Amino acid sequence: MTGRLRAFLLDDEPLALKRLARLLEATGRVEIVGRATDPAKALSELASEAVDVVFLDIHMPGLSGLQVAQRLPANARIVFTTAYEQHAVAAFEVNAVDYLLKPITRERLNATLDRVTARREEPAREGLRETLERLTGHLRGAAHLGHLASRVGERVSLIPVDEVTHVVARDRATYAVTATAEHMLDTTIVELERKLDPARFLRIHRGALLNVAYVAELHADFGGRLTVRLKDPRRTELVVARDRVRALKEHLGLA
Repeated sequence: MTGRLRAFLLDDEPLALKRLARLLEATGRVEIVGRATDPAKALSELASEAVDVVFLDIHMPGLSGLQVAQRLPANARIVFTTAYEQHAVAAFEVNAVDYLLKPITRERLNATLDRVTARREEPAREGLRETLERLTGHLRGAAHLGHLASRVGERVSLIPVDEVTHVVARDRATYAVTATAEHMLDTTIVELERKLDPARFLRIHRGALLNVAYVAELHADFGGRLTVRLKDPRRTELVVARDRVRALKEHLGLA
């Protein structure tokens, strides 16, 4: 079979999605037939769209890249994209799947396209589900941050993540919020989302990570906007972005 590879891209970060699309288009080897930031929307589109390869981000709200992969047709060629360091992605070196480590380089992307092209006409691979289950177990076992570091002058305070109700980005800074204080962090929301346990921390807004253990109530207004009220003494309220509502409800078992 000749011609360009038909590709579908899924990443919950619009900028990462745009950059990957730009890199793929620059190769001249790929036709991007669809892209999405929402896993559920991607699955719906992929049900009726024939593709050669699906590029999947590993960490996304709601359904992870691994969960999406398990719902794809058996003959779909899957390339995971991940921010894990090299030692943490050793388990991805298997015949069933490939991976791209962020930030993605042109050289590594071309090598991946070579691999996908070589397997384009191969029959559906057996053992894909077993491979994905093994990778899921690998990621569950990966170490997540137990503390967040806040530096003030020469002093560094370690805040247990169990005490963090949420993390917010505000005024070009990132803060870990506890029941009693706000602690400035030397990192970004995006970096923390990759390092915190996704079973406990969920992005509910571009500038907010929520510790779901502190959710007390959900409130929807007449306009459809959803607000989360926390269990902290201040009864903090956080607005959930419209494109994150479904993921939060699924995480809480409400959808």
